[in-house]
Amino acid sequence: MDVSSFNPPRRTLMGPGPSDISPQVLQAQSRPIIGHLDPLFVNMMDEIKALLQYAFQTTNQHTFAVSAPGSAGMETCFVNLLEPGDKVIVCINGVFGQRMLENAERCGAVPIVVEDNWGEPVSLTKVAKAFEQHPDTKVLAFVHAETSTGVASDAQALCALAKKNDSLTIVDAVTSLGGIPLKVDEWGIDAIYSGSQKCLSCVPGLSPVSFSQVAVDKLKQRKTKVQSWFLDQTLVMGYWSGEQKRSYHHTAPVTALYALHESLLMLYKEGLEASWQRHAQQHAVLAEGLAKLGLDLMVDESCRLPQLNLVAIPEGVDEQAIRSRLLNDYNLEIGAGLGKFAGKAWRIGLMGYAARQENVSLCLAALSEVMAKD
Repeated sequence: MDVSSFNPPRRTLMGPGPSDISPQVLQAQSRPIIGHLDPLFVNMMDEIKALLQYAFQTTNQHTFAVSAPGSAGMETCFVNLLEPGDKVIVCINGVFGQRMLENAERCGAVPIVVEDNWGEPVSLTKVAKAFEQHPDTKVLAFVHAETSTGVASDAQALCALAKKNDSLTIVDAVTSLGGIPLKVDEWGIDAIYSGSQKCLSCVPGLSPVSFSQVAVDKLKQRKTKVQSWFLDQTLVMGYWSGEQKRSYHHTAPVTALYALHESLLMLYKEGLEASWQRHAQQHAVLAEGLAKLGLDLMVDESCRLPQLNLVAIPEGVDEQAIRSRLLNDYNLEIGAGLGKFAGKAWRIGLMGYAARQENVSLCLAALSEVMAKD
């Protein structure tokens, strides 16, 4: 077997994730490794917790990073808060709402599905009706920023509906954290998860999560064991808690957490509002440039994500050939359509470190050239 060291080219990542990573974050990951129970590492964990509380805009004590990607963050929320027989309203307006449904079913819960068209936000009217028909619902689950469509749903209003009906909330913020306004405490979110590789511009493989005190109380009062040992928060709490001696649960991904610490520190120094504004500004430049190329955004401006842009593919254009040319000739990655938008759209990401003028200019210039040759 003739194998040598793997040396990837330097790509510009403007797809649905992972996103571009700043040199500072990459350098942080190369620092000397220390033990995951080393007092210095434990102190860094406390700083990660505080920085995540800032990013989520929460004082939740149970805020930390799951040692696995965003999908594990999703499962963490579902397996801890749902027991067999619990009713859960699951909102589906894209791929990741469907994954929420899968999680609910595997927990033995009773899902009440609220469906909306792909490319549209979750309907408040439909959710309100579902609560009327199922007043014993325990949890409302929805995606704040649907990565498959580029749509933002009204998380604040949905959480208010849940509170009105004495229901907890599980919120997917994988693509929203750091990119658009997200206020866990102000909006009354009970369980939320995200991913390190999107607007945080960190290495893939970590999932920031946060549980409200109400959610923590519920999981402590479970009548059945959490179906996942690794994700059982009654066990993980002892590792991330700052109020007691750290108990060993698993070997933490030390260097990945170095990178997360650095990326969160960069977000803190920039400021959340400044980060939200930067994403919005670069989106506006991209949208204007796409329009000049005759390319349309498929999501209505009122619910459009600035960090994930769904672009309609013109009739007669070989979408895969365009993406291949961008990748091979310009080292530029954009994403294909997913699910119902497969073959009908491109997904252009402006997430975190990728939301910069030079990236937008490169993307527009490269698209113009390759489409002229198509």
